[in-house]
Amino acid sequence: MFGRPYINKDIYAATDVINGFKVRPGKYLRNGAMIVDGGVSFTIHSNGATSCNLCLFHRYEDEPYAIIPFPEKFRVGNTYSMVVLGLDPSEFEYAYQFDGEYNPKKGLIFDKNKYILDPYARAVSDQGTWGEKKSSKKHLYKARVVKDCDDWGNFDRPNLEPKDMIIYEMHVRGFTMDKSSGVANRGTFDGIREKIPYLLELGVNAVELMPIFEFDELEDTRVVDGERLINYWGYSPVCFFAPNTSYASKHEYNEEGTELRELVRELNSCGIEVILDVVFNHTAEGNELGPCFSFKGIDNNIYYMLTPDGKYYNFSGCGNVMNCNHPIVQQFILECLRYWVLNYRVDGFRFDLASIMGRNEDGSPMSKPPLLQSLAFDPILGRVKLIAEAWDAGGLYQVGNFPSWNRWSEWNGRYRDDMRCFLKGDYNMAQAAINRITGSLDLYGKENRGENATVNFLNCHDGFTLYDMYAYNTKHNEKNGWNNTDGANDNNSWNCGAEGETDDEEILKLRNRMRKNAFAVLMCSRGSAMFLAGDEFCNTQFGNNNAYCQDNIISWLDWNRKEQHKEMFEFCKYMIALRKKHPILRGRSGPSGCGFPEVSIHNGTAWNSVCTPDTHMIGIMFAGRTEGNIEDDIIYIGINTFWENQNIQLPKLPLGREWHIVMNTEFEHTADTDYHKLTKWTGKDTLLMCPRSVVIALVTKYNEKRGI
Repeated sequence: MFGRPYINKDIYAATDVINGFKVRPGKYLRNGAMIVDGGVSFTIHSNGATSCNLCLFHRYEDEPYAIIPFPEKFRVGNTYSMVVLGLDPSEFEYAYQFDGEYNPKKGLIFDKNKYILDPYARAVSDQGTWGEKKSSKKHLYKARVVKDCDDWGNFDRPNLEPKDMIIYEMHVRGFTMDKSSGVANRGTFDGIREKIPYLLELGVNAVELMPIFEFDELEDTRVVDGERLINYWGYSPVCFFAPNTSYASKHEYNEEGTELRELVRELNSCGIEVILDVVFNHTAEGNELGPCFSFKGIDNNIYYMLTPDGKYYNFSGCGNVMNCNHPIVQQFILECLRYWVLNYRVDGFRFDLASIMGRNEDGSPMSKPPLLQSLAFDPILGRVKLIAEAWDAGGLYQVGNFPSWNRWSEWNGRYRDDMRCFLKGDYNMAQAAINRITGSLDLYGKENRGENATVNFLNCHDGFTLYDMYAYNTKHNEKNGWNNTDGANDNNSWNCGAEGETDDEEILKLRNRMRKNAFAVLMCSRGSAMFLAGDEFCNTQFGNNNAYCQDNIISWLDWNRKEQHKEMFEFCKYMIALRKKHPILRGRSGPSGCGFPEVSIHNGTAWNSVCTPDTHMIGIMFAGRTEGNIEDDIIYIGINTFWENQNIQLPKLPLGREWHIVMNTEFEHTADTDYHKLTKWTGKDTLLMCPRSVVIALVTKYNEKRGI
């Protein structure tokens, strides 16, 4: 018979004293720093290091006031873990030093004199005010200890189906930084919170935030023509677990992320999901000429893809590539995403240059990448959106073929390219446009991924805004300082007859119609719909299609344009409401009672599905059921990209039903516009479409007027 077990009541009693600090073994299974009774536990791992020091700094100081070596007996496997007793988290910052072999040809570059940022840090010091850095040492990053917040109490999430999402892509700072935004805390998470009533009025149900992981906006600062250019977009992560401190309106020293959590909670409570744009393909450490402040100093040959001679592969175009399918890096990424879901309750992630995440350690593409499979089946991530930018800068393009396990969605770059070409009148694009509008089943149907696989978009942060797409034939990136050599050249844009701003009334009318055409078709395409913040009121970047470095009105939203382009704003609201009301626009919704096929094509004449190189007029009819399968829901979308009037014939309807025009881009949109009355009918089921226009018709019962 066993005796009564011994219980140590003082589990945090010191076992050693090092340099005057009482220490004991730490929390080995909890990477990073965490507050425990009586002190702080620090845990970090390195396969190649021979020893590790913990460095403690007074706030904002560049040199440590204490260096505490991890005792060898506190090392378990390759993990160093130690509780330092008596520490007040509000009084210090920390970093590490690692010693080990220095042999760059083998990918080993340990330097015991460098201060290394904890990759698991929940907050980074010296980054609190945008455009300012407190440390005098370049690339010195220290971590802060903050409290986790994984207890959200009674919290409900929207849990939208992907195909039902209307995603609004925004830059946290640029959304409200201009004075015209009218918010109190411009350029911050709180600034977005102040604009929630606007988002609700517009009707979007998801926001996609461009990178909010901690990044150094002053990285590679330049001055061009008197303007300071910086790392504005933030696609150059410094720390993956820490939110960008300069996006908070108030300094949050040991309560990091409070403002972001409040924003997520309030958006979710209003039915708006939050998607984070995340960058796991590279870091701010760059190539062999770049700084060493984090992964390089811990296990350079594990965290990065290296060539046989120790150089850096560069499939990201940014100097280095994360070695995503190494087991240690897989674990890091998985822990990181779980952290954002549990501690910030985000609803999904858009993965920048996601094809890199499917490359092997030698850079070759994998058919079943372990990381992507792990993310697809992880229990914590089970209901969050996983959206891939299914290409990289190394030439790997996987739109329609991204390894998905029926879980991953994709930014549909084919939708953007095909629809831009068709809408401006290019030849031989009609069939491609039909495929894109009807859910890109030619790309996603073979695996039965359906409409939930495609995120349709025409414009995003990378490229022209919607306004600029019909105002410029070519990019105008001179202010970036690279002689207009940066940014994409294949924009598939059209200036409608004049480059840039013009006073020509006919050109202005055409541009306005082209913008409305594009937005209307996007809202009538099956799958998720995404557009760039400000497109709804004609925000412009003045022809810059790569505004990554422009922290000024080129990138900021000019809210004055909401009043200047009020018709476009009201039109976008109208189209969003139409999409939300009619599920057949978003995806399959059950068979119609009248026997029409779910999707049918009517190119110029009813039931004509033939596409030739000269086809510029297409008609698509969706037939299904309304929400709750109460009645038939039948919608026809007619698109004329030709430069002359076109007659189009709508399908004949069963007795007791008739077509009712609910949108026609030929006419100005107002709350009182009667599109049906204004549309020119040339026969019972035939109408006349003006050049370059879109019409939408609903089926109604006789004498029944229907709105959207």
